[in-house]
Amino acid sequence: MTKSDIINEIHETVGIERLAVQVILEELMQTIKTNMSEGENVYLRGFGTFYIKKRNTKIGRNITQNTALVVPEHFIPAFKPCKEFKEKVKDAVVVE
Repeated sequence: MTKSDIINEIHETVGIERLAVQVILEELMQTIKTNMSEGENVYLRGFGTFYIKKRNTKIGRNITQNTALVVPEHFIPAFKPCKEFKEKVKDAVVVE
């Protein structure tokens, strides 16, 4: 599912015009990015948590030059779904 598909589905379900849905969705994503870049976690009750995960310093390899290099400590965004979300996906998805 793409962002365009999400916009169309919300438009059809709720009846809000597509442009308004797109603006709201874009602002939601921008707000999450802004808050996380400022070091804040984002909690969406009933959906999950966007949080900042710390990656420690490690030794990496450049396989083309066969050399070792130090990958510095850094932070990455991560997502943890809530319990109800995990259960719904677990019960609904069938892998063939």
